Amino acid sequence: MLIALTREVSPAIIHCELTHLERVPIDYEAARSQHAEYLAALRSLGLQVQSLPEEPDLPDSVFVEDTSIVLDECAVITRPGADSRKPETESVARALAPHRSLFHIQPPATLDGGDVLRLNRTLHVGLSSRSNRQGIEQLGSLLAPFGYSVRGARVTGCLHLKTAITQVASDTLLINPAMIEKGDFPGWKFIEVDPSEPVAANALLIGDRLIYPSAYPLTRARLEAAGLKLTLVDASELAKAEGGVTCCSLIFQS
Repeated sequence: MLIALTREVSPAIIHCELTHLERVPIDYEAARSQHAEYLAALRSLGLQVQSLPEEPDLPDSVFVEDTSIVLDECAVITRPGADSRKPETESVARALAPHRSLFHIQPPATLDGGDVLRLNRTLHVGLSSRSNRQGIEQLGSLLAPFGYSVRGARVTGCLHLKTAITQVASDTLLINPAMIEKGDFPGWKFIEVDPSEPVAANALLIGDRLIYPSAYPLTRARLEAAGLKLTLVDASELAKAEGGVTCCSLIFQS
């Protein structure tokens, strides 16, 4: 069974960290409603949703992806690059402990899960404002005994690696080539986002279906033209907090 570990939207979301976007008002009730739609989409695809309670003092805590990398063999608890987000890892570690052996990223390393894209036995890690080279090196050392390789990739103009690129099929990646180099991902096919939708590369692949934001119709048309099956969700409020559809869940096999 696939489990999706999630967390409810914090009422403090209006005070979220922002790096590349201007601050605009976030409708908390609308964000909660959209998040509920996202959870319903996960359930519709057969996942068992385990939802942690909201964290009133942690504005970005709905974005649980950043707190851990969960693999079949273990889970690595990250050390988020934004100081305000470091306390988010404690409750996620408690929730994951019954399922996986835990490892922890240690100072001075920083690592956000949103910067980590697993493609088969390789983990590509974005060098960003949130994840540094020490984080990449520690992750590589922790996972080498399990047969994983870890590679760095520099991202520009966006918060996380998975803002710029995600997997959308067994052999295909959705990419904004202005934010990351295709050459960092040899052997893969690519679908490029429509240039008018620069942050449209974040999609969540579950089996042979994609959970995808409804806000990017031109890129959506490119995905559908490639024969991909989409489950659309409205994620517009959390997008104001630089969040995407991968950000709001940790998905792993029970």
